[in-house]
Amino acid sequence: MTELTMSVAAAEFGRDMERCFHTVADLIERARARGSRLLVLPEACLGGYLPSLGGGTESEEARQRRLRSLPPALGLDGPELGRIAALAGDLVITLGFCEADGDIRYNTAVTLTGDGILGSYRKVHQPLGENLCYAAGSEYRAFDTPVGRMGMQICYDKAFPEAARALALDGAEIITSLSAWPTSRTATAERLEDDRWTQRFDIYDRARAVENQVVWIASNQAGTFGSLRFVCSAKIVGPGGEVLASTGTEPGLATATVDIGQALDAARGGGMYNLRDRRPEVYDRVVARHGVVGRPALPGELAATHA
Repeated sequence: MTELTMSVAAAEFGRDMERCFHTVADLIERARARGSRLLVLPEACLGGYLPSLGGGTESEEARQRRLRSLPPALGLDGPELGRIAALAGDLVITLGFCEADGDIRYNTAVTLTGDGILGSYRKVHQPLGENLCYAAGSEYRAFDTPVGRMGMQICYDKAFPEAARALALDGAEIITSLSAWPTSRTATAERLEDDRWTQRFDIYDRARAVENQVVWIASNQAGTFGSLRFVCSAKIVGPGGEVLASTGTEPGLATATVDIGQALDAARGGGMYNLRDRRPEVYDRVVARHGVVGRPALPGELAATHA
């Protein structure tokens, strides 16, 4: 059995790309100094997130103004990710950015090393007015990496149990959840620890880990951007739902060392293997809107269909 040291960041990123690269390089150096083989950075860490979240209808003039405020749109094969790959070397790094696909923009996460991109993901679930700025992704798929089979999701995705479950059923042992998760817009609390969206963020992280019996790594933005104040709370959660390391409500880098195989065996080997013991024939109405019925695949079966 092999232990894996992992680090996850709560850090501040804005529109200044050179400053973003400097922050990423600093976090890489700190993670390496701790012996980490995996580093998880926040959503939108190359160019920052949206300055506000809207919703409802808006005029064409307001829409164009909103689109002009977006972060720079980057290509998967562009020099920006190439620059991160050069910094990564043999370190596995997951990070978020605004992806350009022709004229369409996506809120995207990638996992890469110095050898290139290992997996990419376009955010499926969009909160409030994010759909006014980004197109939505359409799938969850796990992928193999030098540190194990991984899955990715972004921010609001963690509020949907089906998202993490889809990745777990595709064999993901580690799920990275990248966020630009802000404080509540109403009934705000002076202390981040008391904010109800901070508490919601923490509940989702532990619940998604324990219900899928996976290692869950949650990054987040820090500080403020536009009208948003971020809750930090980056953490690594074990497959039993235990928080192994956390930044709390401060910027920082949380690090934990875990024997992934041993941790998964311990969580799943005590008579409670959640993925095995599901009763999907009872759950049809959960997914009936999309006409999906029958038994979803066990871990590895979906992977085989993608091979």
